[in-house]
Amino acid sequence: MADGWMLADLALIAPDLASDAALSAAAAPSFMETPHRESVSITPNDPRYQDLLLRGYNRRFTGNPDNIRVVTSTEQVIDAVNDAVREGRQLGVRSGGHNLDGLVDDPRVRSVIDLTGMRSVSYDPRMRAFAIEAGATLGEVYRALYYGWGVTLPGGACPPVGVGGHIAGGGYGALSRQYGLVADNLYAVEVVVVPSRGSARAVVATREPKDPNRDLWWAHCGGGGGNFGVVTRFWLRSPDARTNDAGRMLPKAPGGTLMSRAVWKWDELDRSSFVRIARNFGAWHERYSAPGMRENALFGGFIAPRVEFGSVTVAGQVDPTVEGNERILHDFITAACENVNVKPTITTSARLPWLTTVLSYVDTGVGLGAKPPLRSKTKGAYLKKRYTDDQLETVHQYLTGPDYRHAPAAFALSSYGGQINAPAMDATATSHRQAVLLASIYNYWDKAEDDNHHLTWSRNFYRDLHQDTGGAPVPGDHYDGCYIGWPDVDLADPTLNTSKTPWQTLFYRDNYPRLKRIKEAWDPRNVFRHGLSI
Repeated sequence: MADGWMLADLALIAPDLASDAALSAAAAPSFMETPHRESVSITPNDPRYQDLLLRGYNRRFTGNPDNIRVVTSTEQVIDAVNDAVREGRQLGVRSGGHNLDGLVDDPRVRSVIDLTGMRSVSYDPRMRAFAIEAGATLGEVYRALYYGWGVTLPGGACPPVGVGGHIAGGGYGALSRQYGLVADNLYAVEVVVVPSRGSARAVVATREPKDPNRDLWWAHCGGGGGNFGVVTRFWLRSPDARTNDAGRMLPKAPGGTLMSRAVWKWDELDRSSFVRIARNFGAWHERYSAPGMRENALFGGFIAPRVEFGSVTVAGQVDPTVEGNERILHDFITAACENVNVKPTITTSARLPWLTTVLSYVDTGVGLGAKPPLRSKTKGAYLKKRYTDDQLETVHQYLTGPDYRHAPAAFALSSYGGQINAPAMDATATSHRQAVLLASIYNYWDKAEDDNHHLTWSRNFYRDLHQDTGGAPVPGDHYDGCYIGWPDVDLADPTLNTSKTPWQTLFYRDNYPRLKRIKEAWDPRNVFRHGLSI
């Protein structure tokens, strides 16, 4: 899952499911801590090839590149890019391997640059920012920042996700309502680019107004990965940091986590009760999602798997060490239950340590009952206001209809807005600065022969839910488009996206023309391309 998304939904549905294996994986040392002088080029006849090939999360997609270059330095990335250009091989770039829709695991990709060997996290006093290599995972970054300096990033809840694609796509998580997106804290980026003539080179672009490379920085604040070059390193510093103290350069990590859940049994819910719960959840976010509100301390989710799963959940989490936050959480759960005829089971966790909670990740598909290795499909939408009651009846129909039975298929609403919406729409490449909710339809299965069955359900659900704008969440009064961190190639197919609104507008809105100009300037040979590239 590209973002540790859905509020780490299963952590909220069942936080006790976290395993020692998940914690151990997050704590594992970085690969190749002593870098090789040259990158390792692994070809199909090498026994390591299959291990690297299957690092991709979604097994619907498995590539067959001629080689996989495991790199440990920017210089090695430059060499790998030059080799691919010289040999005429289409490039793919992999960070954590959680890309959801086969943009890297594509048969057209003949050479993959794998950044798993570039995972360092350090403080750079010259830049007054934290330097994070693009192959680091979120779990590694959270652990290093927290234990080293007591700070964190407002990123996703899935520890194995790589920061390379996460930050370039914007980077959204449980702290984003308080501190904005991860990309809103991006100070600089190092990118290996290919000019119109000559060899590849590394460029550092910053947010400084007089930086001649500033456009390249702007494009990596939500413009998506793999579009302009190979990102090798990010520097992170909050935009309001005015100090030389590393411990104050990024948001302070929460002092703890408190979770509360209201759970309804599906067999006790009728359609009107279901609609009322979802309406309550949406209405709360319409009221409490403006920048600067105290309620932005809360991050919540409405999680409704198919009826076979057995239950529907509204959950929220706050930092209980901040005065007033427990009241916000209580009032949120109370609001979700208002005028619902069916009484839920409400549970509240003990005060939990923050990092332990973040690293206690349960894969969403596995938690819903799917058997790994997983095949999946995710479709998302930004909402400026809640879905209408008629739309929520459509949701209920797809989750309970007898013509499709599959527990690991779900609909979810997650908190958005707050400080995410403080910057102007053109301040960075992230143009979605008016949404208060992020909706998703997600589905997991394990057999290739079932692909069409599950994809058809997901696609029809999405189309019917957004039929008022032609089957996709077209930006306007109700919707704010789609999140590039959840790439959905369906939107580039006119037979599936019948809205007549280009996928570029759905993902980038009015920022797309500028992104296109930056692409032409920094990647004039179109070396870096994929199914949803600029």
